[in-house]
Amino acid sequence: MLGGLWLSIAVLIAAVGGLWIGARLFVDNAASLARGFGISELVIGLTVVAIGTSLPELVVTVDATLAGAGNVAVGNVVGSNLYNLAFVLGVVVLAGSVAVPRSLARRDGPILFAATALVALVLLDLRLARFEATILLLALVAYLLTLARAGGERDEGRPDPPASVGYRTGLTLCFGLALVVASGHVLVETAVALARAAGVSEWAIGVTVVAAGTSTPEFAVSLVALSQRRPGLSVGNLLGSNVFNALGVLGIAGLFGPLSVDPAALSDLGWLLVVTGFVTVSLRSGHRLSRVEGGLLVSSEALRWALGFLR
Repeated sequence: MLGGLWLSIAVLIAAVGGLWIGARLFVDNAASLARGFGISELVIGLTVVAIGTSLPELVVTVDATLAGAGNVAVGNVVGSNLYNLAFVLGVVVLAGSVAVPRSLARRDGPILFAATALVALVLLDLRLARFEATILLLALVAYLLTLARAGGERDEGRPDPPASVGYRTGLTLCFGLALVVASGHVLVETAVALARAAGVSEWAIGVTVVAAGTSTPEFAVSLVALSQRRPGLSVGNLLGSNVFNALGVLGIAGLFGPLSVDPAALSDLGWLLVVTGFVTVSLRSGHRLSRVEGGLLVSSEALRWALGFLR
């Protein structure tokens, strides 16, 4: 019995590692291809990198939907967005006061809050229908078009990357995606089995353990950007990832079938709205987050985990 538990934990850790490696391979090579075709760095950060680091959330959420585990599917998205803003961003800010580009503070922050509020609205009845999922996806398309108009035009006169480079990069990108898909499936199966064996609700597991596992790419990218003294990239990656999680991941998963969640989802959605609003207001007020604010964010995430397991 004990040996089986430790084996499941080892498999869970290995799955998280696979998600991290696969997502980094995908992100790095997708960004290389984008730069080769002259796409602006700002748009790369908010789209290619943000969507790439959200691949684990997408794969795990869709896999959980197909397995009929709606609590894991939705809980993963809600928990990942909380983890990204409260823990990952909090850790980045604790390392030093973070200043971000004005466009991120004034455009992408409010858009993230609006996306979060939209998700909370459609889940008020504890169910995500296909029609509501379609609305989420249309909202994501509108956001991506806004980013494209803001600076996604191709640089004129920039040569295309050599065919050999593009071929190798494409193969590595596909390998990274395959590793993410396989690791995500293993993560869902193992996490659900552990939850049932321990008597912990699937929602609690989805909104904490699974969410933290699928957020490892965002954490990795943010730490790398911080080490390179590029805190703005860290915040941009987190905001873009959260928008894609809320609108894209839930939207795509909802198309595979209606999703139902426990009433406990409402409290976590409310918590997410508060944290997102706090970050949005802090960024707009001074385009900067202080260490005190970072400490509050990290503390709020620790409290959420404790309450989640107690509940």
